[in-house]
Amino acid sequence: MYRRGTAAECTHLDSVHFLTLPDEVEGCEECLATGMRWVHLRMCQTCGHIGCCDNSVGNHATSHHQATGHPIIRSAEPGEDWSWCYPDELMFRLEGG
Repeated sequence: MYRRGTAAECTHLDSVHFLTLPDEVEGCEECLATGMRWVHLRMCQTCGHIGCCDNSVGNHATSHHQATGHPIIRSAEPGEDWSWCYPDELMFRLEGG
């Protein structure tokens, strides 16, 4: 599976379907639709949804997790490669194996 560091402690790695970001990320899907602004972007690693971080007004990445139960997001910011598992409250890095 995809692991490095403490990712072995995450019990939701089987939900990971998206490891790499799309070539072009326009922004948070909900913020773009409503004209809101975001601070940082996150990508759902189950379905690829792009949402904004909890420092953004919309908190759309967390809202997506709450609505769908998709457990793991990754940073969609340039130069960042960390992931976060909501249920396990765990930050880690994934790499293709």
